[in-house]
Amino acid sequence: MSNPNLSFVIPLLNESESLPELHAWIQRVMNEHQFTYEVLFIDDGSIDGSWEIIMDLHQKDENVHGIRFRRNYGKSAALNVGFEATIGDVIITMDADLQDSPEEIPDLYKMITVDGYDLVSGWKKKRYDPLSKTIPTKLFNWATRKMSGIELNDFNCGLKAYRSDVVKSIEVYGEMHRYIPVIAKWAGFRKIGEKAVQHQERKYGTTKFGLERFINGFLDLLSITFVSKFGKKPMHLFGSIGTLMFVIGFLFTGFLGIQKLYFIAIHERAPLITDTPWFYMALVTMLIGVQLFLSGFIAEMVSRNSPDRNTYQEKERI
Repeated sequence: MSNPNLSFVIPLLNESESLPELHAWIQRVMNEHQFTYEVLFIDDGSIDGSWEIIMDLHQKDENVHGIRFRRNYGKSAALNVGFEATIGDVIITMDADLQDSPEEIPDLYKMITVDGYDLVSGWKKKRYDPLSKTIPTKLFNWATRKMSGIELNDFNCGLKAYRSDVVKSIEVYGEMHRYIPVIAKWAGFRKIGEKAVQHQERKYGTTKFGLERFINGFLDLLSITFVSKFGKKPMHLFGSIGTLMFVIGFLFTGFLGIQKLYFIAIHERAPLITDTPWFYMALVTMLIGVQLFLSGFIAEMVSRNSPDRNTYQEKERI
């Protein structure tokens, strides 16, 4: 049996009300366009009966499958384990809250299969969110564009399409789901596109994300930028800065030595070295330089023997 045209990876947390409607919507669009498909619902520790609904959908539709975490691991973990389980030619990720429209799927599929994109990210050009969410989102997207060099307007849109080999080549961990385009570019997939998509108002439940995600998002951006540039060669960063600091400290020390010799040569009493700020500047910069160099050396050793970041020992699949 050949692989399905599409694999849906849908992470969710307490979205029991929206699941039947979302499944029916996906099923209708797939049948209209005669796509073969599978739907993977990733239950990230729901406590509202979402898993029971997924099992019921699985009984009614053989294309529906589910993976359940026994506790909440986060969206990145859910996406990563979903990516590992997919068998479709094109992978679609979307949120389970009905804010992403399955009507966009045929165009996203065409951009991957016909236009040759590796990854296409949705862009919620018109959002139905409060200003407390939209303004930080714009700042977040601007900073990500500047630091990554990827010209996307909406990095964090849940609706995305991928070629299968993209999701099989990347690892999403921590809170890095916001930066999947950056991770994909780092992995060598550079044809990344964007499509304006319709944003639906939330119909059921409440959002699972607070304002703290923007603080965490900025920290994650620094992390992914560092990892993408220096993850395999940390010594290039720490060693370079450490060497520079050590050289600066050494020059300060040389200046103090030359100053001491000068006063001796003119037969004058030289001031105590510890009475000048140069001594402390030399001491601090040399110590920092040595510490940074050793940090780079240790990071280099760790990077050569790093364990897998994701472990999912408590999960269930149907």
